[in-house]
Amino acid sequence: MNASFETLRTELTDGVLTATLDAPPINMIGPELVRDLVTLLGRLSRTTEVRVVVFDSADPDFFISHVDLTKVAEYSAEAAKAGGGPQDAFLGMVLRKLSEVPVVTIAKLRGRARGAGSEFVLACDMCFAARENALLGQPECGFGVAPGAGGVQHLARLLGRGRAMEMILGAQDADADLAERYGWINRALPDAELDEFVATLARRIASFPPAAIHSTKRAINELTMPPADAVRADGRRFQELVAAPEVQDRSKELFGRGFQTRGPLELDLGARIAELPAAG
Repeated sequence: MNASFETLRTELTDGVLTATLDAPPINMIGPELVRDLVTLLGRLSRTTEVRVVVFDSADPDFFISHVDLTKVAEYSAEAAKAGGGPQDAFLGMVLRKLSEVPVVTIAKLRGRARGAGSEFVLACDMCFAARENALLGQPECGFGVAPGAGGVQHLARLLGRGRAMEMILGAQDADADLAERYGWINRALPDAELDEFVATLARRIASFPPAAIHSTKRAINELTMPPADAVRADGRRFQELVAAPEVQDRSKELFGRGFQTRGPLELDLGARIAELPAAG
């Protein structure tokens, strides 16, 4: 697959495409990354040479940090170009295509995947995480919004009602061991074993007859995927709430403390978000 991207580095070997997320300073989802994802997903929907995609990160601390809150309108406009038009101008609808492409998608998780980063992982067919350094979180409620790109839909199905409430409403980070125990990811593995485990599984799947893989993936999606209208509703809810005055005030406070920069706040966001003044 010949492709040139701004925020992705790709390498194809024996039917397995490695797509490395590389969007400094902290791998935020902004218009550039959404544009590249839309292009990649379009090509994956038509390819016969790629059978498995493994997503990893060039940044050891951040897989995907979260969305860029200063560019919600811009990345939403890029999302609309995925094929659905203005009614699908939501990041969740792009991630839904990540779940629906006829190739198998695997997230190889090191570092932090919060908010839309967690939702990206949840949209992949599988996720394997490094025990020593992977963190997942849905911190949106700490800002005053709700997850808007599939987090509610996927976590309620995977974790069950009580645990989804705990992780989403509590807005806390989960390490790889907890995420595995709760069902957020497939497995937590020692960092030293993660690469070989994922590579072996990817090559194994890529060696099987593609028609069987595509048909089985489609059948599992039909049983487990949320309805498209539910994903759209979550996107609308996020966009409405993120514009509320209280959310703007809390965001301003976070930006003043170093939000969206490489520093202590972002590294420990799951804990630091609870230090904001209590809501009225």
